[in-house]
Amino acid sequence: MAGTGRAYVVGTFDTKGEELRYVAGLLRDAGHEVTTVDVGTSDPGATTADVGPREVAGAEAFTGDRGSSVSAMSEALQRWLPARDDLAGVLALGGSGGTALVTPALQRLPVGVPKIVVSTVASGNVAPYVGSVDLTLMYSVTDVAGLNRISRRVLSNAAHALGGAIAAPVPEAQDKPALGLTMFGVTTPCVTAVTEAVADRWDCLVFHATGTGGRAMEKLVDDRLVEAVVDVSTTEIADLVVGGIMAANEDRLGAIARTGVPWVGSVGALDMVNFGAPDTVPEQFRGRTLYEHNAQVTLMRTTPEECRAAAEFLADKLNACPGPVRLVLPTGGVSALDAPGMPFADAEADAVLFDTLRERVRVDDDHRIVESPHHVNDPEFAATLVAALEEITGGRP
Repeated sequence: MAGTGRAYVVGTFDTKGEELRYVAGLLRDAGHEVTTVDVGTSDPGATTADVGPREVAGAEAFTGDRGSSVSAMSEALQRWLPARDDLAGVLALGGSGGTALVTPALQRLPVGVPKIVVSTVASGNVAPYVGSVDLTLMYSVTDVAGLNRISRRVLSNAAHALGGAIAAPVPEAQDKPALGLTMFGVTTPCVTAVTEAVADRWDCLVFHATGTGGRAMEKLVDDRLVEAVVDVSTTEIADLVVGGIMAANEDRLGAIARTGVPWVGSVGALDMVNFGAPDTVPEQFRGRTLYEHNAQVTLMRTTPEECRAAAEFLADKLNACPGPVRLVLPTGGVSALDAPGMPFADAEADAVLFDTLRERVRVDDDHRIVESPHHVNDPEFAATLVAALEEITGGRP
């Protein structure tokens, strides 16, 4: 039985029309209402789709060369698709160009809306296409260039996967509000203790602070699917300011500023920057304090100067948040490696980190710094985070 809303089938009908009509037909045969959307740019006046290129992007988008037209179409689709009020799910098909064109718009859709892309580039580096949303990439195996015994089966699987996702009932949400938390391997005891302490009142969503993890959490904040944040592990900021491989983008904490979601956070793992295997560490860092976390991840201790830069970024972002904000500082150490006798123990660097935050973070009724003499992974520090959360939320929104 089909679900409510419509399945949107999106692609360049000038080059993939046969395949797009095929999957649209399968969805209709399964009882779903379907809207086909043509985002082709070679002949915008001629289309067999329900919605043509000019309806998506307007005539002015096709006055330049092909590259300009494709860029304009991608930007227009990012505005047009999320504005549909009958959208139940999206299926798109594309090669490298088509995938790059449509996926930014799919990244704008809320988490939970089914999004499937059958693509020739789904077996490579897919991070730019997936972003921080629940987008499913299905490798096309053969090129998306006509129907054959392989493509029919792959495209059929994609169509029926979308149909199933649309038709299946959504599991009932818990009555507990959602709490976002950021964790890194070296802050795991802290986050585990916090979640255990609040699990009876909050639905705890833990995000691995690998760059995409922070973006995923803030995407849910922007979508109003997270009602408070305990941002223990802001380590992605260190990678951003130094040049590591698990970096935040410049919008880190932007969702908190836009929504005013209650924020309790710390400086977990700001003592480190992430690189890949040891031989991938950039030459200029080879003489630094390095720690082989595993065969694929090498950690580098941040210097006082780098700690200052990370603290300045964090402070400026927090100052832009309307509040309530509680920044909790573990002056006993910021990660499992930053403790007496451990490889990243560096009192000078930690002092610069803490002092810069004390100097730059604005303090008022809605913004406060809470200092703890404990290590980030000590039970007492987790208790301080929990107390700060309860203070600004009343235990529950």
